[in-house]
Amino acid sequence: MKINYRKIIVLVLLITYCIGLCKICSAEIINNPTPNNILNKDRLENIKEKGVLTVLTTNLPPFSFIDPKTNKETGIYIDLINNIAEQLGVHKIEFKGVPFSELFKTLNTDPSIDVIVTGLTITDERKQLVSFTDPLSKSSEVIIIPKVSLINFEEDLKNVVIGAQRGTVHAEYAEEWKKKGKIKDYILFGDISELLSAVETGRIAAAIADSTVSDYLIHRDKLYLKIIRPYTPEYPKFVAIAVRKSDTNLLNELNRIINDMKNFKVIDKIFEKYGLGNEYSVGKGQ
Repeated sequence: MKINYRKIIVLVLLITYCIGLCKICSAEIINNPTPNNILNKDRLENIKEKGVLTVLTTNLPPFSFIDPKTNKETGIYIDLINNIAEQLGVHKIEFKGVPFSELFKTLNTDPSIDVIVTGLTITDERKQLVSFTDPLSKSSEVIIIPKVSLINFEEDLKNVVIGAQRGTVHAEYAEEWKKKGKIKDYILFGDISELLSAVETGRIAAAIADSTVSDYLIHRDKLYLKIIRPYTPEYPKFVAIAVRKSDTNLLNELNRIINDMKNFKVIDKIFEKYGLGNEYSVGKGQ
């Protein structure tokens, strides 16, 4: 058989050229300046580098709400995060507001968000979704009724419909109470203002809500409502700031700052500013 050396030589040259071309392409991909390292950069480092802290919040007075006079975010936890941002060396905060029920989903799907800041209760279920800082305040559930009501004790709820805010732990408590026969039924409302209005107008007989929020709003807005007392809470709880479970360095730095704030009673002073006693703030060692 006659061998065509010319064809063999051409084929070898072609193969060599292709191998070289592949290496060049590979080198271009490896050396591509696309900032993969930026995408993987630590969040705390990113915050300090940008000089901006992006905060996810919701309407939940007195923890977080829009001041009608200034049209700016305000509240106990807004003051707290302003103080924390200053300690981080960050002088700009960008706020993003969503309904309470969307807080966890938004944090874990929107990479631009750094922290959740509002009256966020620490629960075992929520710990599966986010990491919480050390507690900044404490609270519990209360039962709210009109100032004139046939309901005077917890036992009087057995045959009535109560309300709770959607997405909060109080909605879970209402479900538990219904299963135990402690209430007839419950209705969920979109926000705390709508919930309190429903009690005031008689749409529902009572509401279960956060003690800090209820105390503040009833007195601030002079609502025709009151809290059942005496009452022993079933669910005493702690409130904190939340971050993604992967943002360990940010969490540790926040906890360091929070510890300093407790030492200098900064948290107590912020609660006093909103007309609330230090029974709601969490002191050193608590």
